[in-house]
Amino acid sequence: MGWLSGQRALVVGGGSGIGRAVLSSFLEEGAQVATMERDPDKCAALRTELPECTVSQGDATTLTDTRRAVQAAAAGLGGLDCLVSCVGVFDFYRGLAELTEEQLSAGFDEIFRTNVLSQLLSVKVALPLLRASRGSVILTLSSSAFYPGRGGILYVASKFALRGAVISLAHELAPDVRVNGVAPGGTTNTRLRGLASLGEAEHEVVDGPGRTKDLEELTPLRLAMSSRDHTGSYVFLASARARGITGTFVHPDGGMSVRC
Repeated sequence: MGWLSGQRALVVGGGSGIGRAVLSSFLEEGAQVATMERDPDKCAALRTELPECTVSQGDATTLTDTRRAVQAAAAGLGGLDCLVSCVGVFDFYRGLAELTEEQLSAGFDEIFRTNVLSQLLSVKVALPLLRASRGSVILTLSSSAFYPGRGGILYVASKFALRGAVISLAHELAPDVRVNGVAPGGTTNTRLRGLASLGEAEHEVVDGPGRTKDLEELTPLRLAMSSRDHTGSYVFLASARARGITGTFVHPDGGMSVRC
């Protein structure tokens, strides 16, 4: 019996990085899983690698695709106990002074739509199912939601917005639904892409030479955490062991708070 035996979970953004690792960990802990992924190639890979997973292709920033994915998950799993969102894009540390006025406006719209609206949309659509099961929501933040310097002005602002969303939703949806956040630090193999509005849609955070060493030097625990390293936080928050926890954050970041 795993920690999530009998649970039915939808992971939005499960095609790569942390989302993909969460799918595997949830399956190992006994959950039934479904996912929503934008990239058709990643969807095809998921269907081959995880044939037991209900896979929906779609854009999490659109209501129609999100509704379709939630409906597919509910039909495939027989309901829903946990919603996890791992959707996000990065601004590659662009400061306010580095952005033109046009880039600021367009970048703001894109990053808040992707990093914030997508996660709220999935909660909104899944809410009746989660209320029926007295389930839980886990949103993905970042150490950037708590400390400066871990992203540019747009990324940090969007992650701070999610921090507020977790607290607000936890208050609003209690006692029916628990809402928590995971705030990972720097992570290897994330496939986090850039903003199209800044000309970086094809630019991804990749594990180039020296990245592991750089991440280790940033953390008191001297860890370069992988996507897999973060999944225990999601498993715990989704499990009955966390039944009294809502409106809080788990920080798998190697001890960033000690350093800061």
